[in-house]
Amino acid sequence: MKKIMLFVMVAFAVISCSEKSKVQDKAEEIPVEITVDRYDKAFFETPPNQLSKLKTEYPYFFPEGISDTVLVNKMTNPLWRELYDEVEKKYGNFDKEEEGIEDLFRYIKYYYPKTKIPKVVTVIQEMDTDYKVIYTDKMLIISLELYLGKNHKFYEYPNYMKQTFEQSQILPDIVQSFSVTKVKPPTERDLLSMMIYAGKQLYLKDMLLPEYSDEDKICYTPEQIQWCNEHDTDIWRFFVEEKLLYSTDSKLGQRFIAPAPFSKFGLVSDNETPGRIGTWVGWQIVRSFMENNDVPMQQMMVMDAKEIFQKSKYKPKK
Repeated sequence: MKKIMLFVMVAFAVISCSEKSKVQDKAEEIPVEITVDRYDKAFFETPPNQLSKLKTEYPYFFPEGISDTVLVNKMTNPLWRELYDEVEKKYGNFDKEEEGIEDLFRYIKYYYPKTKIPKVVTVIQEMDTDYKVIYTDKMLIISLELYLGKNHKFYEYPNYMKQTFEQSQILPDIVQSFSVTKVKPPTERDLLSMMIYAGKQLYLKDMLLPEYSDEDKICYTPEQIQWCNEHDTDIWRFFVEEKLLYSTDSKLGQRFIAPAPFSKFGLVSDNETPGRIGTWVGWQIVRSFMENNDVPMQQMMVMDAKEIFQKSKYKPKK
């Protein structure tokens, strides 16, 4: 029996790799050309006396109500200039990132052929972590000051947030922002619906960033991924025994979905856990659903969470 199971697992792996290779070959054939506009360079390299010209070229970055004095101060302020210099050291040449974005949009066009290719604009903003990447069908805005590396001297943030400031997070963050346009928001407020919504977003990264590691997709360390794999049965048992899956307690999102240094089980060992553990479990449920059902990924993205869970046949690995 064990030999039969081993054969089935090997055969499934071979088929999966073959399918992945076919997708990769087809995606690479799709013509995509990205235009990158370095607004960060334009802003900090424009002399203050030519500010009006900059406004004409980039009207969407100059809403009414911001005085020229404020803008000139930003252009000339030593701290802002130092931040720009640090971005230039890291991204003075953006060719590698541009190639990665082009490859990403080849996969996006493969799965969503009607997607328009937006203009990519790089900026230096206010270090607002809620707006690292902004995706629309016309423009993709990337805040480069938030990708200088987790150990950069400018980052006075908790470690769990610093992990997201790596260069390797640019493409996953683009997919995260893109996913909002393709993943149907949950219609119910229970924990399971929130978990599967987050799991869908991560599964989209599986499809659009096939060469990326699970660590980079969810922004965990290898140790955190290992912890999840070693404790998946305990996590699932906790959710089931505490009857949390269908609970609408508003605190559950903060405990298990929202970014945090650790997940809040209410145990003395909580600080050993990764944050967003519900997101990780939702990801495994969605993966299990796709493995056990012949459903196009695009269709799954708009399916009801309860149906996905019921048909997923999800069971922890151990």
